[in-house]
Parts: sequence; structure tokens; C-alpha cells
Amino acid sequence: MYNFKEIEERQRKKWEESGLFKTPKQPGKKFYLLEMYAYPSGDIHIGHFRNYVLGDVVWRYKKMNGYDLLHSFGWDAFGLPAEQAAIKHKASPRQWTLNNIKLSRSTLQRIGISYDWDREVITCEPDYYKWTQWFFLFLYKNGLAYKDISFVNWCPECNTVLANEQVINGKCWRCSSEVEKRELKQWFFKITDYAERLLNDIDKLENWPEPIKIMQRNWIGKSVGATVNFLQEDLKVEMPVFTTRFDTIYGVTFMAIAPEHKLMRKLMEISPNRDEIERYVKKSIMKPELERTMEEREKDGVFTGLYAINPFSGERVQIWVADYVLAAYGTGIVMAVPAHDQRDFEFAKKYDIPIKIVINPSDSTLHLDEMETAYTEYGVMVNSRDFNGLTSEEGMEKLAQYANDNGLGKASVVYKLRDWLISRQRYWGAPIPVIYCDKCGEVPVPEKDLPVLLPSEDKVDFIPRGRSPLEDVDDFVNTKCPLCGGPARRDVDTMDTYVCSSWYHFRYLSPHNDQEPFSREDADKWLPVDYYIGGAEHATSHLLYFRFFTKVLYDHGYLGVEEPAAALFNHGMVLDGTGEIMSKSKGNVVSPVNLIDEIGIDGGRIAILFFAPPGREILWSDEGTKGATRFLNRIYNLFNDLKIDNDGILDNEEANEEAIEEVYEEANEEDKELFKLMHRTIKKVTSDIDGMQFNTSIAALMEALNEISSDILEASNFKNFVARTFIKLLSPFAPYLADYLWNKLFHHQGSICESSWPKYLEKYTTFEEITIAVQINGKLRGTIEVQADIVKEEAIELAKKQENISKYLEIGTIIKEIWIPKKIINFVIR
Repeated sequence: MYNFKEIEERQRKKWEESGLFKTPKQPGKKFYLLEMYAYPSGDIHIGHFRNYVLGDVVWRYKKMNGYDLLHSFGWDAFGLPAEQAAIKHKASPRQWTLNNIKLSRSTLQRIGISYDWDREVITCEPDYYKWTQWFFLFLYKNGLAYKDISFVNWCPECNTVLANEQVINGKCWRCSSEVEKRELKQWFFKITDYAERLLNDIDKLENWPEPIKIMQRNWIGKSVGATVNFLQEDLKVEMPVFTTRFDTIYGVTFMAIAPEHKLMRKLMEISPNRDEIERYVKKSIMKPELERTMEEREKDGVFTGLYAINPFSGERVQIWVADYVLAAYGTGIVMAVPAHDQRDFEFAKKYDIPIKIVINPSDSTLHLDEMETAYTEYGVMVNSRDFNGLTSEEGMEKLAQYANDNGLGKASVVYKLRDWLISRQRYWGAPIPVIYCDKCGEVPVPEKDLPVLLPSEDKVDFIPRGRSPLEDVDDFVNTKCPLCGGPARRDVDTMDTYVCSSWYHFRYLSPHNDQEPFSREDADKWLPVDYYIGGAEHATSHLLYFRFFTKVLYDHGYLGVEEPAAALFNHGMVLDGTGEIMSKSKGNVVSPVNLIDEIGIDGGRIAILFFAPPGREILWSDEGTKGATRFLNRIYNLFNDLKIDNDGILDNEEANEEAIEEVYEEANEEDKELFKLMHRTIKKVTSDIDGMQFNTSIAALMEALNEISSDILEASNFKNFVARTFIKLLSPFAPYLADYLWNKLFHHQGSICESSWPKYLEKYTTFEEITIAVQINGKLRGTIEVQADIVKEEAIELAKKQENISKYLEIGTIIKEIWIPKKIINFVIR
């Protein structure tokens, strides 16, 4: 009887005692394998189980292919998820977090995932966030961290600021509350300095999923054009606008400025419509940005009663405040050309703003009274003074030169990407290492004084109230200035948890280094990450931020690589029986502990891997686990009592092809078929693992198992080869049973993953050819020569392409396709 509990407990102890998963100090053929670390807001659920098992399959497969691996784990322990869970359960964030880490770690260790636990990191521990603070100072000293007043995304439920990447469809990424806008002084990382490189180097990410690369390109959002300086006629201040259509500059009839633009305060002070504008601005900044910028939404605005001067035409241009303009994109002011932009056309029609044609099609003339939509294509410039008659392309070039020569503007590039807002008004995060002194101003904490420790929780009311809880802890706030020694105050905000996760993969390299976050020597050994497994939901947040950190460190000589991960794989979500994503916050999670208690760790692994390809979502069902149990029981029953003989040359995995062929030729027909079956299975499983198609790898093993009966195996002269090969192919998916059989049948003391992956010979992977008769309405019309393993769909498609068959099919309609495997195809037509 297959006693999985006894087998799994014994094998797990052997792995632990032998240090199977330890990282080698000097890797030969290195492979850095990484899964996204976990939020410790409870024990792991079946979705985590799937993700980490995927990585474990890769580890075992790569190990058997001769790689030295770094594979560790850690905990994203700061931030909103952990803190909110702690508040909900009336526990301190630290104790709640550490208890959950202990529980989750125990589950992962019981499962036997191939992690080197000596390299574990916990981001809420001082020995980790000391270096998170070091990274802040590193960016600060290099001009990449700054503080500024701006309108920020505010979640009223979480009572904290959110980065743009944490606002999804206008709602908080964590609690789904509608996000508001507030004006606060906040810390930013200047990721926009790296926008061009982040964009261009996407092309280097050859082994990243295309959807992720598309999302990052769109998020960075590069636009090439020109900046033109209009002049506000009363204040005599410049109002720069960015445009990609310089050829329409003479058609500007109004300008639109973002409600949150800093210039709006000055404009309101002199506007004859001040009261109306103040109401509009207040209403606008409360709207989610997604709503403000939706193309299908009817645009609105308020005329300020003020004008700017077009530097090219000298004409007065109306200034409107409009919520479809965002302060953070471009200059926060847009020039509006109603005749040649559909949004501007609709706005001008709505508010009776003049429309001026300045571009005609090359073969016709536009008339304003006939225009029902804007003409947005390139054409020939008109009503544009010295530039009349030029094509749009010629005009843009000459206008740019004219603007540059006369100080009216310049060529520009703008990005949708904004600087990364990292300030959080919460307790549970890494404190920002900055001190404020009345005499010395803003002073970074000296590196020797790191870490800046969070105050103990008994001194803090960490329930969010719209400002940082640290502000009320005098022992934390009040300090001495490191420059003059006078009284000073600490910054009371903490850092976004994404700062912690932007460098955790570096800490795995040197987890016990107390002199630096990681050593260059270790970085050169292991980086880049060879394979990164995680969710696509991080495309424009973590997966962008950790690229930014890597590039900055590369520029300053800390790294020899510019990109953090050579390959990325996005796993699919695990859905509950109703199709909802499993989540602790929804209370619909399935515990892997219950599953493995019932069917074993290997049973759980086979079930979760066989449900669907790793990149696809799966709909969890307890019924789906029964097939996994039957499969493993059949393997155990087939191999457990097998009496192994010496197969001679086939026992030597280094045997040359000629020697193998000689053994094959002398074999009986049954053994030849077994031999070819195993070579076909090696090829299929190997190819499918390389392509992250673990479900079809398991299907191939199931198909092979169907061909191997106890009688056939006992009578075979190749039983050693068959058993050894099958168990090796099984081992990445069901490592406990595979190791048990490896030790029992072949008397090996170590793990099967320390042996080599089986190799196949191509000539033994093909099936014999057979002839299939093709009939039309029961009459033989031709034949096709195919391999014996051909499936119905492939055979029918091949038959349809035969000239002597297709001519009959063309004169009628197929009403039925009859398939008798390996013998006949009959098309019934009329």
C-alpha cells in the first residue's frame, strides 16, 4: 500500500539532513531561480502552493541538468496588507506578521520546496530595513530622491497615500475604495530620469512575456514633439505647452490647464470667474484620473476670463481650466486646435469657442461650415503666414527650427511615467532616514546611524487617522541634528513597501553581510536572475521599480548587469468554484495543508500541476485531485516490488549511440517498443518542461504508464532502463515518491535530483508509418501515409489537403467525418 505520509516524512528528513537545497559558494553553471516573495497576512493558500511548486519543478529539473542553483525565499513583511490584517485581528503588526511568517514557513518546509532557508529575508527586521534606508540615502545623495508638494492619491479607507501604480481603475489596489486627491508634501524617487532607458531596454527583455512588455511601454508612454511657450498677458508668466503637432500652432484658439496645476492659484486670484473656477477645481481634483481621462466621457471646463498670447501668431488665446488635463503629464497645460483635434473640436462646439482651419487635405479644401468632425490627418499648411503651402512634415521641421532660433520653444520628449511617490502615512514601514533642523535644514541620517528603528508598538497608536502615527511619538520624533548637534525632528513617514521589494533579490546574494546590502563579488557570481516567476499584476509596479533600482546600481558600479531578470514567467491565478480569485481578504482560500493531509504532498503537486498549463488560470475542484491519487498509486504498485536486473549497456548513461543501437537491434519486439516508448516520453517531458507546460508533461507520463503493465515490465530485459527513466521523469513533479523508489530500487543513498536528467535519441522517438484509407461516402478515393500516433484532427486535415480528395469535397458539403483510428477516414458529403 502506498503510505504517502511515511514516505514523505522520511524523504523530507533526508533532504534536510543532507543540505540538498543549500546554495554552492562557487557556482559552476549557475542558475538563479526566484519566485516573488509573500505577503505574510496568514498561512499560504493553494494559489501560493501552485506558484512555489512551479519554481520547485524548475529547480529539480535544472539540478538534474547540471546547474548550481540559488533558490531562496523571503517575506514582504511591511506595508498595508500585513498592517490591515493586524488591525482587523486586534494584534500588533509586528507580532501578527512574525506569527504568520512562522506558520507559512512551517508549511513551506513541510511541503519540501527547494529553498535555501539560510538565505531567508524578512523585510520588517532591522537587519533588512537598515539597507532599505541605505538605498533611500543612496538615491538621495545621487539626486534621485526629493520632497515636493503635490496632489497625491489618497485612500480614505486605508488613510494613506498611494502611488499611481497602486490605483487601479480609480480605486485602491488593496481595499477597492474610491481614491481621492489631497495636497501633501511627499517624498519621490526620480524614476523619470530613467524613463528613456527603461523604455529602450524593454527590447533587451527577450524572454519576458510580451503583454508585460507592452504594459510597461504604455505605462512609460513616450511622446516626441516640441514645447512652446505661450505668455499669460496679465501676469506675464510663461505657459509652456507640449505638442506633437507643431504644424497646427497657428490654429490654437484656446488653452486648457489642469485644475491641480500650480499656476492655477495665481490665475484664480486675477480671474473674473474666481468663484466658479474654485468650485470646479475642488470638484475636479476629487475625481479619479481614470474618469477624467476617459475618451468617451464628454469633456467639460470653465473659462477663466483670461488670455495667453500665441508666440507665433500674436493672437490672444482663451485660457480654460479643464479636468481632462493632468498636471503630471507633459506641462499640465495643453494647446487646443479645434479644427484638427476631435476632443478640442467637441469642446469648442460645446462652449462656442472659435475654430480655425490651418491644415487642408492635399487634394481638397476644408470649409468650416461643412465640418462635422475635426480633420486630424497630415496635409498642407494654410492660414499659417510664412509657412503656408508646406506639408505637415515640412512645416513641423521648419517651425521647430524657427522656434529654437527665436527662443519660442524647443524640441521635447515627454513621458506618461511619473516620479515614484514613496511616502506613506503609516506605522508599519521602513522609516524615512531624514532629519529636519531649523538651522541646517533637511539633513540625511548618516549611514553609521542606520537603521532608524521603528518605535516599539506599545508607544504607538498605529490605527490610521490620516496622518503618520509616528508623529505622536515624541521619543521617535525628537532627536539631534547630525551636523550641528542642535534639536531636530525626524521625518515621520514610512516608505512604500515596493521599496523593500525593489532590492530583495540582491539581499539573497549576501543575506548575512552587515557591511553592505550585498557584495559585488556575489552579484557577479549570480546575477542576473535567470528565471523569475510571479504574477502579471505587478507589471507596472514592482517589475518596473526593480528594473529602475538595477539600472541605478549599475550606473554607480555596484552591479555588472543593467537588467535584473533574464526571463520572466507569469503564473495563472487559482480561482474558487465560483470563478473568483482566491484571496485571504475574501475568505475563499483553500489550504494546501488540508489537501496534503488528505492526498499527500506529491498528490497535491500532481493535481495542481495537471489542472492547466502554469500560465493559465485554474478553477479549483476537489474532484480534480482524484486522478492524481490514482496516478501515484499505479506508479507505486507498478515499481515498488520490481526486481531490478542489470540491463548491461543501458545501465551506463554515458554509453555511446553505437553500443545502444547494438543492444536495441538484439532486443525482442516488445522490448523495442518499450525502449522507443521511453525515448518518446523523455523527449515529450523534456520539451514540455522547457516550455513550462507541466500539465502535458504529466499527461505524457500517464500515457506511458498506460503502456507498461506489470507483466510486460517483469518479462522485459529493459526493466532497469524503463524504471530508472520513468522515475527520473517523474521526479520534478512527484519528488517524494520518485526519491523513495530511487533509493529502494537502485540502492542510491542520495536524492534522485542529484542524478542526471535522461537523454533521448531522436531516431527512437518516431512512430512507424501506417496507411489510412480515405473514403468519400463510403467509396475509397485515396490513402495517406502517416505516423501511427496521429490524432483524428491532424489526420482529417491532412486528408483534406490531398488533391484527389479535395476535388470531391469541393463539389459538396461535409455533413459528417468518420474516424476509425489507424484505419479509415470517411467523409460523408451531399
